[in-house]
Amino acid sequence: MDIEAPGEAKELPKIHRLDESVVNRIAAGEVIQRPVSAVKELVENSLDASSTSISVVVKDGGLKLIQVSDDGHGIRHEDLPILCERHTTSKLSKYEDLQSIKSMGFRGEALASMTYVGHVTVTTITKGQLHGYRVSYRDGLMEHEPKACAAVKGTQIMVENLFYNMIARRKTLQNSADDYTKIVDLLSRFAIHHIDVSFSCRKHGAARADVHSVATSSRLDAIRSVYGLSVARNLIKIEASDNDPSSSVFEMDGFISNSNYVVKKTTMVLFINDRLVECTALKRALEIVYSATLPKASKPFIYMSIILPPEHVDVNVHPTKREVSLLNQEVIIEKIQSVVESMLRNSNESRTFQEQTVESSPSVPSITNNESHLNPSPSGSKSQKVPVHKMVRTDSSDPAGRLHAYLYKKPQNHLEMNSSLTAVRSSVRQRRNLRETADLTSIQELINDIDSKCHSGLLDIVRQCTYVGMADDVFALLQHNTHLYLANVVNLSKELMYQQVLRRFAHFNAIQLSESAPLQELLMLALKEEELDLECNENDDLKMKIAEMNTQLLKQKAEMLEEYFCIFIDSDGNLSRLPILLDQYTPDMDRVPEFLLCLGNDVDWEDEKNCFQSLAAALGNFYAMHPPLLPHPSGEGLEFYRKRKHGKNPQDVGKSSCDIGDDIEIEDEFEHKLLSEAETAWGQREWSIQHVLFPSMRLFLKPPTSMAVNGTFVRVASLEKLYRIFERC
Repeated sequence: MDIEAPGEAKELPKIHRLDESVVNRIAAGEVIQRPVSAVKELVENSLDASSTSISVVVKDGGLKLIQVSDDGHGIRHEDLPILCERHTTSKLSKYEDLQSIKSMGFRGEALASMTYVGHVTVTTITKGQLHGYRVSYRDGLMEHEPKACAAVKGTQIMVENLFYNMIARRKTLQNSADDYTKIVDLLSRFAIHHIDVSFSCRKHGAARADVHSVATSSRLDAIRSVYGLSVARNLIKIEASDNDPSSSVFEMDGFISNSNYVVKKTTMVLFINDRLVECTALKRALEIVYSATLPKASKPFIYMSIILPPEHVDVNVHPTKREVSLLNQEVIIEKIQSVVESMLRNSNESRTFQEQTVESSPSVPSITNNESHLNPSPSGSKSQKVPVHKMVRTDSSDPAGRLHAYLYKKPQNHLEMNSSLTAVRSSVRQRRNLRETADLTSIQELINDIDSKCHSGLLDIVRQCTYVGMADDVFALLQHNTHLYLANVVNLSKELMYQQVLRRFAHFNAIQLSESAPLQELLMLALKEEELDLECNENDDLKMKIAEMNTQLLKQKAEMLEEYFCIFIDSDGNLSRLPILLDQYTPDMDRVPEFLLCLGNDVDWEDEKNCFQSLAAALGNFYAMHPPLLPHPSGEGLEFYRKRKHGKNPQDVGKSSCDIGDDIEIEDEFEHKLLSEAETAWGQREWSIQHVLFPSMRLFLKPPTSMAVNGTFVRVASLEKLYRIFERC
């Protein structure tokens, strides 16, 4: 290593001017953050062009192709050479124009940015022209002169190979399904606000559009068309305004969901001066109103359009124009919040329940033969099939749920009984194998990863094996065909629990703790146990600070933990509920402190997929069938339970009496209470392994390929020769 001489001064870095292409690419990455950003900019340009029909086609989530077509006024031929240069726009000419800007765009950066991170082709025709023009752009400049071509009224802009020159950005956007979902959501929001414009959005090559709205005069009809009848029928119209120059000047109208609307995620569509924006403060204020007025599970649907004087809105505060700054924002939010609260309280006085049409069970006729002639069903008509979990039994004469299996009114023949039993078994399998966890792309990816890494040979062993017994504290002996295997039950149960967390995601039953447990005390216990294991002596103040920080973190994440994992932490920081991963199995509660510390220290809370994966791993480790903390009450472990005059550290188990010391006298009597507790814990574990773990493994576990090489399964003997001997006898 070179050593700098004492007299030599290190040369200071020189400031230099960045190349223009570097500047433009950096700016482009800020304006076009992902494909949905490009779609938003292009659709807003179409709206500024007075379009009445806008069509969007997307391929691979927008990375391969984004095509936006409109029937607006088009682009003049003489404007095409500078169309994609930075800061060229028809929306304003001087800075003061921002005070009265009404168009969506104004900076002249969007198209230019797209040309620096993708390949852009523009086809346009203006009113009165006999033909249109097509031209391609790269790095803000035309690649060739505009070429005459056939065209329909308006403009079509294609962006291909988005982020082709930004490798890191492209790698983070490989999930095309997630980006396409965001684009569909964006078009849905535009469609319910701009009701005089028709919108469509579809995947490239698809015959059917995922968003298809037509121009209408009714906002409610637009919402019904885009978001469905279940949303539209549960909305309340809302209006608010103020015309006091000393406080606020605004007009607001929209629709909010009533007390009958129950979903798990808030949908808020907000337009300010016809500009689609986000306002975190307003959203939070309205969520507070809903949480205080409606049941906890209710999340609202909110559409609002707020009109303010243009000079009261600063639109130039965000690179993607996603946010705006309002004059007297606090006053406006407070007045809107008050109106919403009043409307909700009035709507909460009554609840409406929709009637369901239920298909009658084949094994339980809903009407007798004598009554059948009174209500003949129309030929060819079919009753609507309702999922089992949504059926409601109203009375025993009209069964419409799982209880109908037990309300037979007349003897059945053997075939009918078998059919009924099959139906009940099918219902149980549906309950145990939830298929509704694919709501989130990240969860579906994790489940797909489990499926793709499944080892077919081990899967056959798990499905067909016979449990023999426990070989020691960790390994169980099992038989498959004519082979005996040792299986690590800790690794198996950990992987099974991990997979169960992902497959039952957001659909758990709960274990209710007899008493709420304070997080901070549990975390302190975990830190002290960790200190004993590491033989370190951190001061209590530091441990207390760590416990407080983790408690605050878990309290902040309490809503997500409850909604998705059934881990309930109240506002005071007390743990009162845990999820059920397997029926008839409760984890070792002595490991709760370690589990909570793992949640605080080991979970990646920033990235959604990593967060869910690390949370599932933490739950899997907590619920895994570890050996109990008390030693096994047999063999050398039995020495732990002998009475001692001065007590003995558990770490001394197995040592000879000379190693323990002359001052400790071991008696012949045992600590019967502690011994009984250990026998119960170990007995319960062995029962759970035989009657819960292995049956559940046969149903649910998909063993990964890593288990074939990490010692989870070890073949120890072949019984083939032994069977041959028995056959001779």
